[in-house]
Amino acid sequence: MGKRQLIIAMIASSIFGGLIVLIGISILGNNNSSDSTLQGNSVTTARFNDIDNTARNYVVPEGINFIKASSGSVPAVVHITNTMQVSGSNWSRVLRGNRRARQSTGSGVLISADGYIVTNYHVVEDADELEVRLDDNRRLEATLIGTDKDTDLALIKVEAVNMPFVQFGDSDNVQIGEWVLAVGNPFDLNNTVTAGIVSAKARNINLISGIQNQYGIESFIQTDAVVNRGNSGGALVNLEGELIGINTAIATNTGTFSGYSFAVPSILVKKVMDDLLEFGAVQRGLLGIQIRDAEGVGTSELSGVWIRELTPGGAAEAAGLAIDDVIVGIDEREVKTTSQLQELVARKRPGDDVLVKYKRDGDLLQSTLTLRRREQVANPAEDVERYLDREIPLTYEIEGATFKNVTARLKRSLRIDGGVQIDDLGRGAWAKSDVKEGFIITKVGDEDIEDITDLEEILETKDDDFYVLGKYPDGEKKYYRINW
Repeated sequence: MGKRQLIIAMIASSIFGGLIVLIGISILGNNNSSDSTLQGNSVTTARFNDIDNTARNYVVPEGINFIKASSGSVPAVVHITNTMQVSGSNWSRVLRGNRRARQSTGSGVLISADGYIVTNYHVVEDADELEVRLDDNRRLEATLIGTDKDTDLALIKVEAVNMPFVQFGDSDNVQIGEWVLAVGNPFDLNNTVTAGIVSAKARNINLISGIQNQYGIESFIQTDAVVNRGNSGGALVNLEGELIGINTAIATNTGTFSGYSFAVPSILVKKVMDDLLEFGAVQRGLLGIQIRDAEGVGTSELSGVWIRELTPGGAAEAAGLAIDDVIVGIDEREVKTTSQLQELVARKRPGDDVLVKYKRDGDLLQSTLTLRRREQVANPAEDVERYLDREIPLTYEIEGATFKNVTARLKRSLRIDGGVQIDDLGRGAWAKSDVKEGFIITKVGDEDIEDITDLEEILETKDDDFYVLGKYPDGEKKYYRINW
């Protein structure tokens, strides 16, 4: 074969090979097109390049967006400005009667066409004036209808008609892993929408309940949708745009979003709003018990709600429940934690009958009890006074450090039965050990520490180095060697 013929043959071969490649790509492309439905849903094929510039195709289902939920909920979420009149900072101002205003802002959710708005109690607390800015920038004066500190909820109203509003959804049907949207006004940025998933339910973060409010109820929906200052009182909605919660709090050490936010579930919100509208105050029935999560502490049961004390004359005592019983169900619904129990009971009113399932010495029993008002079982003021009396902090000082008993709230938060907290380090053996103020000692060596009395008795016997074990308020476990 001559040189000319060889070149012609090579060119022909190259052209033929290129045609084969083009035909193959066409066939593969057609095959991909024929698979453009995924379980009956239309899809979009997106083209991306890897770092090495190799083209790859990814199939992105349509409908996985938040447009429907946003368009339905954003117009119904409002910006609330709370104006409080405060006295002047010096005597001359007070004598002249001068007063100055302090303002705070938050969010609210329209729940009816005639202008009723749900928000957080802490958004409207101590308000002298309430102004609502709507999605269309209208500004209206709002009237406070009622509040409930126990759930951190409030109901206000603007005089308007034909308002956009959000329909209540069923928070019981919300699933962990479900997409949700948070709608509100963080940092006064109006009409802000963020997305996340439900990461937990019936979460208690000791925000409302505690020493100052032993009747506080926390059974939050936890999400990772971004929520910040100003989002309080805003809407948590599902992909249908239904209200499944009122955004209330974030878990943070900085004051800004750090990964988790918390919302009051919609079923509880609706019950509170109905009570405030009908009665002007929340109608809450009590079981008449003091409780904690079982978890094998004080009982062999690992799940459920352990009864620590019974209130004399309370509903539980009248129905035959006893100390050390473990509640595992309410009205055919399983109960695993105190927050679940509190939410289910909070949906009821005084006089309502409740079917309680509980375990006693391993046997499953049940009893029907009738919820009672606070006034029917005890004087609330006296209850709080007795509760606070138990929390009067005693202190103990040794080797330059000052110690105090751990509060009941902190015990619940850390799930410990006792302990002593370092209040002030000063100088001495404790400071030299690298322990930090706030550390809670639960053991000295192998001996449990219940309170200051235990710590004092044990340390008086020490004449050599020893170890202390415990936790910091954020839950971090540590141990330290004390050079005595």
